[in-house]
Amino acid sequence: MKSSGGKKVTFDFPAFIISGSVLLLFVIIAFFNAEFVTNSVNYLFGLSATYFGVLYQFVLLGTFFIALFIGFSKFGKIRLGNLDKPEMSTFKWISIIMCTLLAGGGIFWAAAEPLSHFLSVPPHAQFAGIEDGSLAAIVPALAISFVDWGFLSWTVLGTLGTMVLMYAHYNKGMPLKPRSLLYPIFGEKIMKNSAFGTIVDVFAIISVAAGTIGPIGFLGLQASYGVSRLAGIEDSLTLSIGIIVLLVIAAAISAVTGIHKGIQILSSFNVILAIGLIVGILILGPAMFIFNNFFEALGLYVNEFVSLNTFRGDEAWLGGWTVFFFAWFVGYGPMMALFTSRISRGRTVRELVLAVAVIAPVVTTFWFTVVGGTGISQEIDAPGAISGALAEAGPPAAMMAITENLPFSTIFGFLFLLATTIFVLTTTDSMSLTISMAISGDGNPPKWLRAFYAIVMGGVAVVLVTLGEDSVGALQSFIVVTAVPVVLLLLTTFYTAPKAVRAMYKDQFGDK
Repeated sequence: MKSSGGKKVTFDFPAFIISGSVLLLFVIIAFFNAEFVTNSVNYLFGLSATYFGVLYQFVLLGTFFIALFIGFSKFGKIRLGNLDKPEMSTFKWISIIMCTLLAGGGIFWAAAEPLSHFLSVPPHAQFAGIEDGSLAAIVPALAISFVDWGFLSWTVLGTLGTMVLMYAHYNKGMPLKPRSLLYPIFGEKIMKNSAFGTIVDVFAIISVAAGTIGPIGFLGLQASYGVSRLAGIEDSLTLSIGIIVLLVIAAAISAVTGIHKGIQILSSFNVILAIGLIVGILILGPAMFIFNNFFEALGLYVNEFVSLNTFRGDEAWLGGWTVFFFAWFVGYGPMMALFTSRISRGRTVRELVLAVAVIAPVVTTFWFTVVGGTGISQEIDAPGAISGALAEAGPPAAMMAITENLPFSTIFGFLFLLATTIFVLTTTDSMSLTISMAISGDGNPPKWLRAFYAIVMGGVAVVLVTLGEDSVGALQSFIVVTAVPVVLLLLTTFYTAPKAVRAMYKDQFGDK
């Protein structure tokens, strides 16, 4: 077998055995002693949030500024992947990027986070004296949601790491593996019988699996609540597990079809569906409220950009919000860079930075304002309309509470559930594919391997969801813990990305 970079690659059995065994062992231990798993994950979460939270913030902030500098400098005209033109249309390319990454929070957190910050104003100095649930709390609530899902979070997913991997793979023939991020430092040594390389791959695989397990679990909780409201049946653990099982089966089927079929078709459809939902809410919902507060919140986010992203004043609060989300995206970082490398051949560095670090975050912040801002508006008009459901059933209830207060509530409820499902489905199948690429080192890995990781990730999600009332907290803690080793890998891109683009620039344009 040869990689698309041209060199022969081999199936990495150590990485497969170790990563698969760790995930399976987690499921087995939790089955016999769920309390031990809960206590262990929560303990490790506390340590990682306390001692690595500041590093997560530093790495995301540094990645953003370095990516912008590279993208808008002379290096921006570098064409990636040894192709003169892109493999797919811009719409399909951006659709896949949006659906693969946004899926992590797409609707679950877009509904729950802005409202949560509105009801309990974040502890930042800029918001001192603002009363919870007041009109003055609207813009801060949205702005902090933008911090968690905006420019920094997107940039770490597909800019510097993607530049390094595309250089290593398409220019130097290295396999599509996370360890290739270290190629500019170690050269081919990182590939040859390297135990260190295997450890790097394993940590990246487990971390992205955890990041994907989270959305699977969130979907199971949200969809079961939604189905119970729409169909008038009892919301139960069995229903959540059943939904997760169906999702995993669908993801496995989609993953084996590859990028140019299942993932691409689902992504394009869901972008169109999301646009339709936005238009529908703007027509039937509080359009002026959404537009006015979006622009004001975006202005606050940009004006206070550095201070909001470097806030360290309340570690407990950060662990539940910003550090959790930053760790989540850090965990995705290496494998999303691998996936983005697979779909971005023929794109320029500037196109990559614009799409991932600018366009996608702006679209995401507007999406959060449309969904979460609508919930805030409804809460202001009828106190308790959304907060009551949130207090009673937690974050999974936020989306359905919002749709129930819209005209044509049943239709909106069904379409939002459909969009949520497809968002998570695209993440699950794309990450199953990407993990398989990391194991095989090839852009078209074995179908059985793609299906295996989809099923294993679903199994871990089921375990975490069964941990009881604090299922959301267990999912969040698991994500943050697994991101710790990966943040050190991403830190190396501060050096390797500029080195890679200089080499590619010299190859394409000489020394000028």
